[in-house]
Amino acid sequence: MAPLPQSPFARFVHSESFAGLLLVCTALVAFIWANSPWREVYFAAQHTHFALSLGSARLDLSLAHWVNDGLMAVFFLLVGLEIKRELLIGELASRRRASLAVAAALGGMAVPAVFYLAVNAGGPGASGWGVPMATDIAFALGVLALLGSRVPLGLKVFLTALAIVDDLGAVLVIAVFYTSGLKLTFLALAALTWGIALYAGWRGAFSLKLYAVLGVLLWFFVLQSGLHATVAGVLLALAVPIRRPNPAGYLASLADAARPGRGEMVGARLRDLEDLLERSQSPLHRLEHALQPVVTFLVLPVFALVNAGVPVAAGGFGTVSLGVLLGLVLGKPLGVVGGAWLAVRAGVASLPRQVGWRHMVGAGLLAGVGFTMSLFVSNLAFGDAALLPQAKLGVLTASVLAAVLGATWLLLVARRGRAAVGAVG
Repeated sequence: MAPLPQSPFARFVHSESFAGLLLVCTALVAFIWANSPWREVYFAAQHTHFALSLGSARLDLSLAHWVNDGLMAVFFLLVGLEIKRELLIGELASRRRASLAVAAALGGMAVPAVFYLAVNAGGPGASGWGVPMATDIAFALGVLALLGSRVPLGLKVFLTALAIVDDLGAVLVIAVFYTSGLKLTFLALAALTWGIALYAGWRGAFSLKLYAVLGVLLWFFVLQSGLHATVAGVLLALAVPIRRPNPAGYLASLADAARPGRGEMVGARLRDLEDLLERSQSPLHRLEHALQPVVTFLVLPVFALVNAGVPVAAGGFGTVSLGVLLGLVLGKPLGVVGGAWLAVRAGVASLPRQVGWRHMVGAGLLAGVGFTMSLFVSNLAFGDAALLPQAKLGVLTASVLAAVLGATWLLLVARRGRAAVGAVG
């Protein structure tokens, strides 16, 4: 018997879990390389410059900046598409489910920042308060995937929604608090380009090539404006329409392509059917589907390879590392569970089916896996300063601890649940 097709959410969890495994491997390679006898090669490669020229225009950036400002814009484009989809037709479209995720995410952003500032307020590391605020969805869902059926599906759905709201909060923090020296001319050009993209989406333009061209222009203008270039990815995602093309023409074409034929005609019609079915999807779904493997197999592994190489001897474990560790390992679960509890207590939200407060504690612990977004904000907060290795060391240590604690906690909860069922039986 052929296996049943997976639901879109099941496919998403599977791909994110694999992304988490790939991130672990590349991060480990980077960490070992940065602390090996060949570490000079690693850091020299980070600072090697590559330039692009178009006429008199020239863009000269180091490899690290091309990755963090360029490739990561693609990651943020995917994040923006996921946020828009979830808000319109996904888990965040339901008021009660959205309220739970938003309340938990707000608590999970505010409390870690408070923990961090409790250690670093008034000191040279104070600007890093945004580092422990975000959750790495790939790592978190990867851990849940390893636990399999021991974890209720509702908890996976909640953690996904929480991470997506977290990502939105991180984007806002980057845009508002980690931006300086705005150039109004480029900012106006970026606004104009975004306006054109929004108008195209509103009028139902379904060509992905159009959004690709507008996206490149938007990225360049945002980069030059002083805003962080990755904000362009989220802005473009908001313009990509989620509406499907008018189905009338497609239905007629499908009926024609499905007519019986022989030999090469059958193969040609099958290819026509595949093409028609692909184009019948909304631009948002088509772009999200196209970007998923690019982000999984290229963008995030390269980002991890470039950014996870932390020389342990360079900065050591100082107050910045301690603040990040406390924020992610303690502040995250306290904020997530506290925010969710307040929302449920106020009557504006309810827990997912088969999910109890013990499960929510496990989700809060896993939300402390910050990795990708936390490393990204570390670069913005400290640049090439001496405190950057401290921040990265804190992120890596906290993420490993949060993953281990979260998985162990949920395993104990599952074992206790099976024991209770056995006792009743």
